Amino acid sequence: MFKLVDLGDTIRIPPEKFGKPIETVGYEQLRTKYEGMIDEELGYVVAVTSIQVSPVGKIIPGDGATYHRTVFSLLTFRPTVQEVIEGEVVEIADFGAFVRVGPVDALLHVSQLIDDFISYDERQGVLMGKETKRKLMTRDHVRVRVTAVSLGRGGGSGKVGVTARQPFLGKIEWIKKDLEKIRSAETEEQKPEAGETKT
Repeated sequence: MFKLVDLGDTIRIPPEKFGKPIETVGYEQLRTKYEGMIDEELGYVVAVTSIQVSPVGKIIPGDGATYHRTVFSLLTFRPTVQEVIEGEVVEIADFGAFVRVGPVDALLHVSQLIDDFISYDERQGVLMGKETKRKLMTRDHVRVRVTAVSLGRGGGSGKVGVTARQPFLGKIEWIKKDLEKIRSAETEEQKPEAGETKT
């Protein structure tokens, strides 16, 4: 889930940046520090979206820079377990598919794809069900449920696991076909049998 988070911090403005607009320098400093970071509480930091820098700074003896308090917003992405999200398949391997959800590639393991035996065709880059003949390849859009989230400490890497083995999850085309089958079955049930009249 994407969120906007408001934070405060102190930034260091070096002497070579004096004379430039303080908001611009502050924005550069915060982007360098926060964008691309992975934090257990915040999740994946996507972007610094707004910033206010105090024009009054402090000087520390022995350092020619000034230090200014800032208030800013971050656009973050923090997937939560059981959340249903949609993404694009960006890579296929023999063990599963990687699905781009937000700024991260989540692993959709072959055991979590469909209730069928899955074979991998390396030449075509396709995962295919033996009985269902359903194929998954790069650029396919899928709806998945988050099953595991592991965010590394101190800006390390994060891992997200997802499943498509639940009703109304999987490749979007498969979901549409399943819904059509359900609707046509319901329509057939509602038709009166020969000799019956509606009351």
